[in-house]
Amino acid sequence: MTTRSTIGTGWHLTLTGPHPDAPADLHGRAVPATVPGCVHTDLLAAGLLADPYVGLNEAEQHWIGRSDWTWNTTFDLPDAGGAARRELVFHGLDTVAEISVNGHVVGRTANMHRTHVFDVTDLVRPTGNDLRVRIGSVYAYTDARRAESGDLPTTYDEPFNHVRKMAANFGWDWGPTLVTAGIWKPVELLSWSGARLESVRPAVTVGRPGQDGPATVTARVAVRRAPDAPSDELLLTATVAGQHATGRVPAGADTAELTVEVPDARLWWPTGLGEQPLYELTVELASARGSADRWSRRIGFRTTALHTAPDRAGTPFEILVNGVHVPVRGVNWIPEDCFVSRLGREDYAAALDHAVEANVNLMRVWGGGIYEKDEFYDLCDERGLLVWQDFLFACATYSEEEPLRGEVLAEARDNVTRLAPHPSLVLWNGNNENLWGHRDWGWPEIVGDRTWGLGYYTDLLPAIVAELDPTRPYWPGSPWSGSPDLHPNDPLHGPIHIWDVWNERDWTAYAEYQPRFVAEFGFQGPACRPTVRRAIDDGPPAPTGPVADAHQKAKDGVAKLQRGVLPHLPDRRRKDPEQEMADWIYLAQLNQARAVRFGIDHLRGQWPRCSGTILWQLNDCWPVASWAVVDGDGHRKLAWYALRAAYRPRHAAVSQATGRRPFVRLTNNGADPWRTDLTVQVHTVTGEPLSQDVHPVALPVGATASLPVDLPDGDAALVVTVRDSAQVLDRILTAEDIAADLPAARLTVTTETAPDGVRVRVLAHTFLRDVVLHADRLDDDADVDEQMVTLLPGETHVFHARTTATADDPRWQDPLTVRCVNDLIES
Repeated sequence: MTTRSTIGTGWHLTLTGPHPDAPADLHGRAVPATVPGCVHTDLLAAGLLADPYVGLNEAEQHWIGRSDWTWNTTFDLPDAGGAARRELVFHGLDTVAEISVNGHVVGRTANMHRTHVFDVTDLVRPTGNDLRVRIGSVYAYTDARRAESGDLPTTYDEPFNHVRKMAANFGWDWGPTLVTAGIWKPVELLSWSGARLESVRPAVTVGRPGQDGPATVTARVAVRRAPDAPSDELLLTATVAGQHATGRVPAGADTAELTVEVPDARLWWPTGLGEQPLYELTVELASARGSADRWSRRIGFRTTALHTAPDRAGTPFEILVNGVHVPVRGVNWIPEDCFVSRLGREDYAAALDHAVEANVNLMRVWGGGIYEKDEFYDLCDERGLLVWQDFLFACATYSEEEPLRGEVLAEARDNVTRLAPHPSLVLWNGNNENLWGHRDWGWPEIVGDRTWGLGYYTDLLPAIVAELDPTRPYWPGSPWSGSPDLHPNDPLHGPIHIWDVWNERDWTAYAEYQPRFVAEFGFQGPACRPTVRRAIDDGPPAPTGPVADAHQKAKDGVAKLQRGVLPHLPDRRRKDPEQEMADWIYLAQLNQARAVRFGIDHLRGQWPRCSGTILWQLNDCWPVASWAVVDGDGHRKLAWYALRAAYRPRHAAVSQATGRRPFVRLTNNGADPWRTDLTVQVHTVTGEPLSQDVHPVALPVGATASLPVDLPDGDAALVVTVRDSAQVLDRILTAEDIAADLPAARLTVTTETAPDGVRVRVLAHTFLRDVVLHADRLDDDADVDEQMVTLLPGETHVFHARTTATADDPRWQDPLTVRCVNDLIES
């Protein structure tokens, strides 16, 4: 029987090839190391490195990625019943490594994104085996590759396109340059005889599309035979849902498949459309001498397809699960930490729960990061979160010659095979923005007649998916129009990215778009107060300054943030540093939230023509001002609350398209018909009612409708409210805040103890625009159930703060704790 033993203890790390900027006393010093881990986390744990997420420390640590490092440990052979073969399996090496056992080099690697297996049968002894992993400077490697192939253009002045390593390690417009090295996934010793399972790829079929009932799972099995063992016939057994099937690997063969019939399979559905039943699939390998190996994973029964047949409006981009057109409410996912080795199931669960609670149903794993760990996909399976998986090519050109081509081929085969069992994975995407970049960003003039990656996206990768994962669709890139004759980012064809908004234009320009699908769009906002205070260590936090600027990676990011606020909000920050920072966080986060809400409201209002949106982005990897709706310390920005509201399956939003009278857009993307009475009200900012209309709504699943708004003539700022019997679904002001003549805020705040925190009651004596409760001023980890609540005079809202703070804390009455836009209007 194959045994798998983890080699995870006794590791040490040594700086063996220092960069000139490396600390002199570190050279040759043995530092305790964790495996999985990386240089940065080991040096941090040893107290030899300042936190790179704080202050200006990042800029002082670039020597780490330009140095050579060696990991070493010893291991004994396990009692494995006289196993004849021994193999070392490195599930993740970052990146340019040389592996030796007992003084013998067994292999070299240059790819962070794949598993490496080395036969050490003839090198190991029963005890005291010396294992060393030397990881060289990735810059030395990329310099050599660049000398061979010449410069290939990227959007950043770093050589990430010359090596198969996490591109964002080299910095991005939201991330630091922290170039890692390490053994970032587990190391195993395999002990076996005769034969073992090399891979299992399950493919499911459903007997009745969209219905529970008969289904099959076909397990495509590859085996590895020992070169010194008889090549006999092998027996396979597959079990799922109490059903069994047997098959054989013929003598001399190394592949086979067997199919299990499941008479009563329950379908796996995306969140909001049904449940997510998962079934354990087990495949066992045996020979005449007995059991040889066992493989087990959870699977789900569902179908997935991509509908892109041209129609009168262009080329749709519709994701179908179980035959149902899924209205995509997505977010883009970047690596959750710069040091991905330290991410575990709890980290992924917390981040994905932010998505689920914001009504998200799809995660796009972006192509500048990693193929995530198994825990990420397991959790998506459990939560019903669909996964759009980029192959790891982003914002650059890539050589299609060796050695890169061979690494790309092995990496793609490895990860397609690894991820095949997961029902949440519904789409493979070839690259991020490379087809667009080649068309618009001046790359052809630099590339000339050299290869630049096109063959990967149009030939190599689709062929691998068709061979190894034929039940899932593949798309060449995002954005991509479906044809080389069309612009890659054509709004009428396929998925597009909208980045003129933010980079050049105000967020109200979203209203000009009528796309088929939007895979990236977003607007920046600062991190939350506790995160900012932790990161800025050079005095009172301020919106600008050396440290604040180091935690803003976007080109002209501060200027773009300020430019984004000015058309909408009164940017009247006070001179006191504490008040100035509080004002800035409130203003800029509020503007980001409004951009998110406005953009999604507009795009969802075009359903089904626009079949989905994927906001850039859910998460951050460190403390930074960015497009994320959850900051690098896991705190929800105001934009998260806007996302949750905009992504309600039953969606109602007041449209204010330029040149048109406001109306209410309704979209039912829920699982059931929407039957309710909706009330549309119009008030003045003094609270005077002008109109109220009740509309019976009976909206089938997937249907849309519009309701009129009875506005009087004139330019006065008015408040339009849409509500059902339970809650306000949308409330807008018909003028910009800076032009609305808002009254000075008058309100009463009272508090009372709640089971898990404090209830904060706000009574409005005047119209209050976008009331926010900054409970994190009392408790860094406080969480508030609702934010940005606009109140008419006489209305009350109760915020529920989950916090360790007490109800009698006087800081609840601080005007910086309960904020509204009115506070920033000059009297």
